Order: sequence, then structure tokens, then C-alpha cells
Amino acid sequence: MTKTQHQVSSSISSQDLDYDWSQYTILIAEDEETNYIYLETALQRTNVGILRAKNGREAVEITRVNPQLNLILMDIKMPEMNGLEATRSIKSFRKEIIIIAQTAFAMEEDRRNCIAVGCNDFLPKPIRYKVLLETIAKYLK
Repeated sequence: MTKTQHQVSSSISSQDLDYDWSQYTILIAEDEETNYIYLETALQRTNVGILRAKNGREAVEITRVNPQLNLILMDIKMPEMNGLEATRSIKSFRKEIIIIAQTAFAMEEDRRNCIAVGCNDFLPKPIRYKVLLETIAKYLK
């Protein structure tokens, strides 16, 4: 178990096990390995299916070829194609897909920019475990 996985696991209480998202698939679009491990570990107990994209171009392609995808956690600052461009592209062919921006850019203008290109919600980094699950739970019903 990595240090990040241990930190996430130790912050999980038994009441957090209420989420069973085994019928859903989430794409984590995140280029930073530590951030990806944190999100993957935080979601592990929900039994959700997880796919990963390391840049915006991969996020677009993975979304295009995986119609079962229900939700995307989209990092905004990624190589090759940033999360805003990727969101705009994805929403052009999958208008119904839920995209939650996750970014260290946490100013109100950043939130507005994310919503303007089609993100459904916004999580500022560092992302708190409980807030992550509560935000996703609003969309996976």
C-alpha cells in the first residue's frame, strides 16, 4: 500500500461504505500519478468501474469508445489537450455525460469557465474524500 493509499484508507469510516456503484463506470482523467492513486483509492470501496486517461486526448477517445461510461472526473491542467478543451469536445458527441472538473485552480472565475464549457460540477484540489463521494453521489442515482 502506498502512502497515498494509506492516507485515504485511514480517512474512511464504516459509514462511508453506503455507496454501491458497481453498475457504473467512471473515467478519471488525471495526468499526475499521486492524484490518480488518491482518486482510485477513494473510489475503490464503492465498487465502481474505473478507466483512466492521462491527458485530454485520451479522455476524448476513451469516452468515444466506451458508451457504458457514466461520469468523468476531469483534471483541468493536463498535457496534449487540457480538461476544458476535452470537455468541450466530449460534450459535442455525449451531451448527457456527467463531467466533474477537478482542479487546483479554485477561483470563482475558474469554476465559471468549467461550467461554461459543459462541466456539470467542480471540485477544487485538494479534494476531500467525503466531498468527492457526495459530489459523485448527486449524479449516480
